[in-house]
Amino acid sequence: MTDEKPTRRDLMKPVQLLGLAFGAAAFTGIVTLVSMGFFQQRTGEELQQVGVVAAVAAGVAFIAVLLIVSLLLLAVDPAQVEKTVDRAVLLPDEKPADGDAPDAAASGDQPRA
Repeated sequence: MTDEKPTRRDLMKPVQLLGLAFGAAAFTGIVTLVSMGFFQQRTGEELQQVGVVAAVAAGVAFIAVLLIVSLLLLAVDPAQVEKTVDRAVLLPDEKPADGDAPDAAASGDQPRA
């Protein structure tokens, strides 16, 4: 049985990353068009200005999502992806065995107020 470790390329899945960024850009562009009144009675020059603003907003959203998600994926250790978690993540580490370290009450230490 081989223990396969995912590579960075497998972890990032470039097509999904680009798809997510494109989806966010399309959403931003549509919201910008609707909010600036593109589908209302406007002159040709106003429609052109609205289209340019929507394209700029969509481009900024595309680049921002692409960079943010890529940087977040770089923070993931590929070895941690395959590791199973058997307990809640936010719980403190396991307490040592009874014989390893005395607890505060047995040693006479008083808790600090």
